[in-house]
Amino acid sequence: MSLDGFSMSALARELADALTGGRIDKINQPNKQSIVLSVRQPGENLLLYINTNASNPSAHLIENAPENPAEPPTFVMLLRKQLETGRIAAVRQEGRDRIIHLDIDVIAGGGRITTRTLTLELIGKYSNIILHEDGIITEALRRIGENTSRVRTVFKGIPYTLPPVQDKYDLFTADIADIITRIQSDSEAKLFQALIGSVLGFGPISAKEICFLAGLAPNISVSELDAADFAEISHALNELRTWMKEPVPSLRLEENGKVTAMAAFPLSELPNTQRSSYRTLSALMIDADKRLGSYVIPDRERFRRLVRTELARAREKYDKLGAEIAAAENAEEQKIYADNLMTYQYQYSDHADDEITVPNIYSETGETLTIPLDRRIGIIANMQAYYKKYDKLKRAQQLLAVQQEHCMANIRHLESIEASLDSSTRLAEIAEIQDELITSGYLHEKLPKRSKDRRAHPFSFTAPDGSIILVGKNNVQNDTLTFKTATPTDVWLHVRDIPGSHVILRTNGDEPSETSLHLAAQIAAHFSKARGSSNVPVDYTTVRFVKKPSGAVPGFVRFINEKTLFVTEDEDVLAPILAQDPTVG
Repeated sequence: MSLDGFSMSALARELADALTGGRIDKINQPNKQSIVLSVRQPGENLLLYINTNASNPSAHLIENAPENPAEPPTFVMLLRKQLETGRIAAVRQEGRDRIIHLDIDVIAGGGRITTRTLTLELIGKYSNIILHEDGIITEALRRIGENTSRVRTVFKGIPYTLPPVQDKYDLFTADIADIITRIQSDSEAKLFQALIGSVLGFGPISAKEICFLAGLAPNISVSELDAADFAEISHALNELRTWMKEPVPSLRLEENGKVTAMAAFPLSELPNTQRSSYRTLSALMIDADKRLGSYVIPDRERFRRLVRTELARAREKYDKLGAEIAAAENAEEQKIYADNLMTYQYQYSDHADDEITVPNIYSETGETLTIPLDRRIGIIANMQAYYKKYDKLKRAQQLLAVQQEHCMANIRHLESIEASLDSSTRLAEIAEIQDELITSGYLHEKLPKRSKDRRAHPFSFTAPDGSIILVGKNNVQNDTLTFKTATPTDVWLHVRDIPGSHVILRTNGDEPSETSLHLAAQIAAHFSKARGSSNVPVDYTTVRFVKKPSGAVPGFVRFINEKTLFVTEDEDVLAPILAQDPTVG
């Protein structure tokens, strides 16, 4: 989901008004997909966030810069060298395409002023950021070789070429009658498809909006339209062109808050949807990024994939061990066969039968027992084989049970790491999870050296009565919070049998109020895999009754004297509390 080229024209004008003449003070790269330019204008600093995430590529102004990695990537180092201290001479859109050029004047060797262009190609999964000068590419965020694309290559030292030009009409400059004629010529197409094929920059959102304004179904065939219908389409095109002189950015949302459309003009409200309007395109894009989850924390997805893979392996192993344990439960049957063979061994000849049927010596009612035999060996050898298999299965039962218990411990540990990844929003928190994955043997990398001043801190919330509630974001923080930060009289909370954060309710030695205790339990449910569920069981006890077994993995504890609260998250209660920490989503 992203703006189409038509709506992006309003965004380009907005950025041009804000950034032209500004000096680039700093350039950062929060993750592999985005760049942030800090632009100094008289009396203010502006932040231009350039995002190439395929789900919502965009370039817009933001209020708070994302956190940056400790080591800047190579691409941003090059941009700093090439563009920092330069002034933005122009911000321009390429036709009505989803391409924005930033022309930046910099002082080159010998005091000569030269113009370098940072091109933002915001075209879905092909989005890219390309720096070029005098038509030659200096570097690109994503290099595209001949093996990747036969149509267009992008890498250092070759000429920069634009994507193929589209033969369409520009709504801002073309005669509406010419556009209508082009639509009519595409008689076999659906109306919204004909609009996309006729108007420069139109995507499905803009095209369907014209249909709604004209009172026509987007999927109606052009051949079914009459003169009155085309008159309505002409009126709708004129109305949209007028709106774009003073854009009114809007999002269309489903009832659950999911984004279904975004544009620089007022979108129609369809059944079971709602519309949100914004003062600027940048404000719209900030909200859309939050809703679409466009910002990707470096390494979080990589670690999440690793944990899910390890979890799948561990669960498969657990099931296999369960099957082997079930098979090992037949040990007693092997002993019964052997004992009966010992009793009746002299009544049968060696190598004579594949099986024998005898009265079972363990049956009180005289039932018979059929014993399979290996004819290649004698009766006594068969008896010994059954005793040997019995001993092996008995030993296997014990070993398999230990292995299965260890496997379940690994599953619980991995599930807790998975929950930690969901709660973590800062690079320092992800770094702690990386260290845990390395020390646990799941991630085969060298343990990085960490700066003490970049350590993460737990969530801290203040209840209405002034009580402090602390929440661990990962297993390392959970251990530190429970065994170093908390006092013996503080209350410790955790969702029962479900991965989640350790929660500490500070008491200062006093009895906690029921309101604060219930709030802390809701927070524990919120920061767990049970988030959003109803009647979540949350165990709580004082910290003095929480112990860590020797050799246990991070985050694993045992506790006694617990009580249980069953809670359902109340969004009206939690929202103002969680808003105290801007990183909580």
